[in-house]
Amino acid sequence: MKELIRTNDAVVLSFATSLLHDVGIHTLIADQSMSILEGSLGLLPRRLLVETDRLEEARRLLTDAGLSDELKDRDD
Repeated sequence: MKELIRTNDAVVLSFATSLLHDVGIHTLIADQSMSILEGSLGLLPRRLLVETDRLEEARRLLTDAGLSDELKDRDD
């Protein structure tokens, strides 16, 4: 799995996850437990991971949905 988004914004994560699931792309929200442990202050970002072989498809979908500013750079 590859990281696609890193954010503290639960709405962005929920929206992106929903879009990806609608087209059958499996996702994983990493660091969710750490975010809860720190008291939900929003200090620790969560990471949206997607299937490696569908990364470019996921990037296109989220870009088309207006989330291009949230996407992790390709070379990271």
